[in-house]
This record gives sequence, structure tokens and C-alpha cells, in this order.
Amino acid sequence: MGVLNVTPDSFSDGGLYAGTDAAVAHGIAIRNDGADLVDVGGESTRPGAERVDARTEISRVVPVISALTAAGVPTSIDTTRSEVAAAALEAGAVLVNDVSGGLADPDMAPLVARAGCPYVIMHWRGPSRDMNALARYDDVVAEVAAELAQRVEAALAAGVAAERIIIDPGLGFAKDATHNWALTRRLDVLLGMGHPVLFAASRKSYLGRLLAGPDGIPRPAPERDAATLATSVLAVAAGVWGVRVHEVRATRDALEVWRASGAPRLVKPSVGTP
Repeated sequence: MGVLNVTPDSFSDGGLYAGTDAAVAHGIAIRNDGADLVDVGGESTRPGAERVDARTEISRVVPVISALTAAGVPTSIDTTRSEVAAAALEAGAVLVNDVSGGLADPDMAPLVARAGCPYVIMHWRGPSRDMNALARYDDVVAEVAAELAQRVEAALAAGVAAERIIIDPGLGFAKDATHNWALTRRLDVLLGMGHPVLFAASRKSYLGRLLAGPDGIPRPAPERDAATLATSVLAVAAGVWGVRVHEVRATRDALEVWRASGAPRLVKPSVGTP
């Protein structure tokens, strides 16, 4: 899954693709680099980000999704709002990626159920402006799994088909670096829940802090791609369904090397790409 932020304030590439023409060109390039899906988002979810209204979000994503669909590029919509998801699906998106796991909008799961599309349910504890204060766990792996199970049950109760559900541990969302690494080590627990797992570590701040120089300054987001590649290979080796990344071609290259090595998956994936 390739990342396409149609926003002026993304943590990684804010403003680069805020214009429709630039966004569409980048989406096509992502597809040509090997992305199975181009994940289009019109609202930043970085820590501390303020919300935009639904009309603004729709105005950012729908023209891009429509143009990419016309160009034969499969897209997903990265949103927490059912109103935005509905508009994106109408424009041609084929998957809803909800970082709130349905908590931000109770109408999201019923919408997905009616649409019959795949649904990414991410672990989430609250909006971006509050997430750092919510990073409190006794056992992060067990608690994330339990809270994801609750969101899955809610989606099933709303009519979402079990085979259409994908789960995401939500690295960096109400989680610090210690939590992110614990979840990476124990992906087997999430895989054991019986749903495909999406892994999204790309360029996140904990990688920047890991790679900080002698002065203690974290590595800038665009310079975290090599570390992202390592996390992607680890995740795919563990058995995840997919990885969400900014740098698609290098990820494809790294995974081709891993496959050629003959190294086995640690856990067999439960389903193929929706």
C-alpha cells in the first residue's frame, strides 16, 4: 500500500502533493513502482494535528481518487469519517482504511457493511491532539489485541463480513517507541486473531529517534526509508498481509530479495489481497 497524502501538513511530505495534478501524478508513479493500492488521505493524523472539516477533506481526496480510478490505479481511502469514505467509494476507492477503527464515527462500519469493501480497522485510543497522553499500557501487546478485538466485534455486529476485515496495530498512535517495538516483535499475537494484518511503520518518528545522530537530533522523515525497509521485511517475514509505505519501489526490491533468499514466513498469511 503506497501512501499518498493530499494534505498541506503531513509529517512526512506535507504540501508536496496538495494539488490535484501533483497528487495524481504521484499516485500513478506509486502504482508504477509496484503498489497494489494507493492510499489517499486528505487529513493529517500526525500527533498534535488539528482536524479539518469533512467538506475540505472530500474536496482534497475525491478529485484525486476519481482521476486515479480513471487511470486504472486501485485506491483506498484513509479517513475516519463515513461521509468522506462514502464519497471516496463513489469516486472509485476499493478499500476503507480507518485509523480510528470505527471509534471516531459510529456510521463508518455500517457504511462499509453496505459497500461490501475491505475495511482496515486500526488500533486507536483518541484523536491526534490527545494521542501521546493516551500511550499508557501495562501490557501493550495484550491490550492492543483486546481493544482491536472489541472493534472487530463492533464491525461484525454492524454487518461487516469477517473476511473483509484487516487489522492494524496502529504504530505511533497512542504508542511510544517501546510500544512500537513490542508490537513488532509480537506480530504473531495479532496474526493469531484470524484477520490479515496491515503494518504501517513508514517514516514514523520512533525510527527517526532510533537513527538520531551524535547531537541527538532525530533523523528527518524523508531519511528514514532504509529503516522503514527493514521493518517492512521483518513484518512480511512474520506473515502480515501488507505494508503501508511511502517508498514503494525500494520496498518491492527489498521484498524480492527476501523472497529470493527462500527464507520462510514465520506465520502463513490468512488471506490474500482483497
